[in-house]
Amino acid sequence: MLELRRVTKAFAGVPAIDAVDLTIHDDEYLTLLGPSGSGKSTLLRLIAGLEVCDSGTISLDGEDITYSPTHLRNLGFVQQSYGLFPHMNVFDNVAFGLRHRTHNPIEDSSEVDRRVKAMLDLVGLSELGQRMVGQLSGGQKQRVSLARTLVTEPKVCLLDEPLGALDANLRERMTVELRKIREALGVTFMHVTGNEDEALAMGDRMIVLDHGRLLQVAPPDMVYREPDNVAVARFVNAYNILEGRVSDGAFLQDDARLPAAGAPDGKGYYAIRHDAATIHHGSEPPEGAVALPATFVTEEFLGSRFFYFLRLDDGTVFEVERHLSREDPIHLEAGTRCMVSWDPRNALHFGADGNRIGAPAMKGAA
Repeated sequence: MLELRRVTKAFAGVPAIDAVDLTIHDDEYLTLLGPSGSGKSTLLRLIAGLEVCDSGTISLDGEDITYSPTHLRNLGFVQQSYGLFPHMNVFDNVAFGLRHRTHNPIEDSSEVDRRVKAMLDLVGLSELGQRMVGQLSGGQKQRVSLARTLVTEPKVCLLDEPLGALDANLRERMTVELRKIREALGVTFMHVTGNEDEALAMGDRMIVLDHGRLLQVAPPDMVYREPDNVAVARFVNAYNILEGRVSDGAFLQDDARLPAAGAPDGKGYYAIRHDAATIHHGSEPPEGAVALPATFVTEEFLGSRFFYFLRLDDGTVFEVERHLSREDPIHLEAGTRCMVSWDPRNALHFGADGNRIGAPAMKGAA
């Protein structure tokens, strides 16, 4: 188990990591999502020992490793840039850590051979051991980088945007492969990404980080359905977020008055998921639904889904997601007037501080 307690790091007086408390359990896949500059990579580098904490502690299985050298932490680190040696073949790249690590190198060539071949087989590169790095595709390089890290049997494997340099098709295939490899070895993975789909699809738990602070740590489906903060709702990129004021149980935005029972008076945010809204043209919204007039802008087709973009009368862009397995597509001309509606029970309310009304306070993340 990896534990961070009040870990803090600043650069030139600007906090990059702000008093982070986090527990990473054995045998779990943890994804870390946040925008550029949120502190994701800094947090990973602090855990790896590539940066030094200003304050706080980091421990692994009860042992304080806060100031331990990187090579003594029993952690692996996979970089987005792969970090492979171009003058070596695949086999020697993977074997390098076993042969040359400062702590407990393996000198028995037969043992190195056995472990490297087993790892190459696990990552699907058993036939490419003698191939040079320059002859590999991006996905193959990523698997070599992963194999070189995992062959040393680290307790925790840290992955810094490992799929960021891959094209969309390769990225999708590697998401499946990474989970299979992790499950086969039982190694804890901590995977940093700026891609919300990647974070949601891969993690057993998911961390959302912004300005060096943990905003939410929870299973991905909970982060998606119940974001604790309006910033989390924005990062998962699945919500329409309206900004306005609450007065007497109603959310007010321009001329719109939306039910917001339980929300305190004052500035606030109102959010409805893209797939919880419906477009009406030539039909009336159902009784009890919240409905707003809108103008159709454009549509986007992504295989099993359509995304429709509307503009509310106050100028807000509003997105509706429609799954073809549940509904037939609709096709409207740009500029067509229509209505958009949703069940008010599906709306989320956030206060002036950005926190969801009724969400638990963010404390130490277990």
